[in-house]
Amino acid sequence: MKKRTLGKSALEVSALGLGCMGLSHGFGPATETKKAVSLIRAAVDRGVTFFDTAEVYGPYLNEEVVGEALASVRDQVVIATKFGFTFGDDNKQQVLNSKPEHIRWAVEGSLKRLRTDVIDLLYQHRVDPDVPIEDVAGTVKDLIAEGKVKHFGLSEAGAQTIRRAHSVQSVTAVQSEYSLWWREPEEQIFPTLEELGIGFVPFSPLGKGFLTGAIKEGMTFGSDDFRSKVPRFSPEALLANQELVLLLAQIAKDKGVTSAQIALAWLLAQKPWIVPIPGTTKLQRLEENLGAATVSLSDSELNTIVGALRNVKIQGDRYPASLQSRVGR
Repeated sequence: MKKRTLGKSALEVSALGLGCMGLSHGFGPATETKKAVSLIRAAVDRGVTFFDTAEVYGPYLNEEVVGEALASVRDQVVIATKFGFTFGDDNKQQVLNSKPEHIRWAVEGSLKRLRTDVIDLLYQHRVDPDVPIEDVAGTVKDLIAEGKVKHFGLSEAGAQTIRRAHSVQSVTAVQSEYSLWWREPEEQIFPTLEELGIGFVPFSPLGKGFLTGAIKEGMTFGSDDFRSKVPRFSPEALLANQELVLLLAQIAKDKGVTSAQIALAWLLAQKPWIVPIPGTTKLQRLEENLGAATVSLSDSELNTIVGALRNVKIQGDRYPASLQSRVGR
């Protein structure tokens, strides 16, 4: 597996990481722990060194799974996790909380669940409008000085927030959704990251499964599947957005690879400091996704993809309104 460095930091990771959320949270019932651990270790065996989790995934369950899976190879991998929420008594309610004392409490919990004495990359999961970002960055700066954290990151933050945080504690990476069907970060986030020397970690690089071609029009999702609440996965949007799937399938066929590999190779070709983190629960899909690291797209092929995308109008918002208000702050 090829390596990449996140921005101007010294944090080197595999060109493709593994987003672990779906093993425990968001897309239906949690994968049996033994199987989840096995999949994560299979990724390590195939050269993946970058693993993404968060306390909110479960909550807490995903960090425990990742900690168990990576304990024996801890010195060979980079673990990223996130803080930023308080949970209700039922662990279902999510309230934004990035108060300094809560950050410290969250980090202590993450360290225990991850079976480690240091977090390689610590993200604020969502910007908390009630806590100045300077206070958040300052708290993480102190945690870095104490040896409990190595690098600071932000998730779904706006450009000005990134600048303010970076002025207090260098931001190593920003994580946001980015793919062939969600390209908004190109407008304001990318120029900011390039200027400041910050890496970018796209989550949902396969459009929550849509860009693989496995999600057909008329498909429905269970109440425990986040996509059941996402406007972009409504029956009407799925039907309208099949045009993009068909386009990807044709490009992939011409190239002799899969649609998922085209989607990931396109991301890798955008900037050398981009490291996508596709997730999966299946070994076959893991191997398919990692194969994208060896797919090279020529300038002509990249131009063909971008040209074709101009004629495709994506239908549906990427988040329900209640969650959309938390991004881009």
